[in-house]
Amino acid sequence: MNRRDFSLATLATLAVPAALAQSDVVKFILPNAVGSGVDTITRAAQPALSKAFNASVVVDNQPGAGGVVGLQALARAPADGNTLAIVSNNVVIFPSVLKALPFDMPGDFTPIAVIGATPMVLVVNPQKMPAKDAKEFFALLKAKPDGYNFASGGNGTILHLASEMVLDAAGVKAKHIPYKGVGPMVTDLIGGQVDFGTVALPSVQGQLKSGQLRAIGLLTPQRTAAAPDIPTFAEQGLKDFSLDAWFGVLGPKNLPPAQVKRAHDAVVAAFADPAVKEAMAKQGNTINISTSEQAQIAFKRELQRFAALVKKVGLEPQ
Repeated sequence: MNRRDFSLATLATLAVPAALAQSDVVKFILPNAVGSGVDTITRAAQPALSKAFNASVVVDNQPGAGGVVGLQALARAPADGNTLAIVSNNVVIFPSVLKALPFDMPGDFTPIAVIGATPMVLVVNPQKMPAKDAKEFFALLKAKPDGYNFASGGNGTILHLASEMVLDAAGVKAKHIPYKGVGPMVTDLIGGQVDFGTVALPSVQGQLKSGQLRAIGLLTPQRTAAAPDIPTFAEQGLKDFSLDAWFGVLGPKNLPPAQVKRAHDAVVAAFADPAVKEAMAKQGNTINISTSEQAQIAFKRELQRFAALVKKVGLEPQ
């Protein structure tokens, strides 16, 4: 090999890492099931995300163990910016409700942005629980202690904690039935295998409209324009009651600053897209994208806040 060929070969070798840093495919791992609030949000934004990344965006649902499986996959992914995740605030609840985790939260991840919040609503199967509002709902539970059960997307998820907080605030009880994701949970709610549950509003808008499920109350401080007829629990007697379900973007730990900026810029651009903004409004989601620095602070703060909420309702680590 002459000197010129050697120089070209050397330059080609040096160029490989830079080429690998970008990709024609960006994968978003969702530690949530198909049909969940986060899934509904991500798929609505998927075309705009593809455009913003200038790459094909693939959505990979990995909901096992309430979301731990998907988070473990993200923690093990290369820190090249091509594998990210959109997560709910389940991720900051897990350390308080699970005795052992195969990762450190947030140490094994790079918080990129808190995107916004989605409203949660407690729903009942109208054939199993004829209640039409919170007063009737709580009266049924008081009349039949431990006679009703409620579903969640898994032990220690935000949906589990949300129902527990409503029950605690009202001084009533019910049996918890955890599911492996929101899809199976909603299917069994409709089928009558479980009586009630708390879900993200975007994941059940169709079922509420068809009458398969009935809304009892929103967990938001105020009503949402996406479902103006559903009252909040706060206005139905649970004074000052509210619980938010936020969602954000994570990357693997040690994600280079350039890749953090690339991902953050793409998320900002995607959620500013008119079609995405319209979809978010219809779902009732509030979009308020943080900086990456704010996201890092928020994840640590929320770990402490949810630890206190878990302790308050008496959830034991499993």
